[in-house]
Amino acid sequence: MFIVISYDITDDKRRNKVAKVLENYGARVQYSVFECILEKEKFFELQEQLKKIIESCQDSIRFYQLCEGCLKKAEIIGTGEITRDLDYYII
Repeated sequence: MFIVISYDITDDKRRNKVAKVLENYGARVQYSVFECILEKEKFFELQEQLKKIIESCQDSIRFYQLCEGCLKKAEIIGTGEITRDLDYYII
């Protein structure tokens, strides 16, 4: 599934930890926005990791799941492109 994740974290240390975790799951497309292509299990794993970092009374992380139809309608003004899942991987 394609997920857009945005966050608003008040503390620099927590914000950096959140960004580091997200870098392991997806692509940073703006300062506090990531695009991820994840299986359901990985998505739940990611959410659990992030819950351990944030202060829920101060911080906010939003997850937007986009269907294929919605993803095709996504538009970008300026630089960048929508994150795509590769058909093959070079290791």
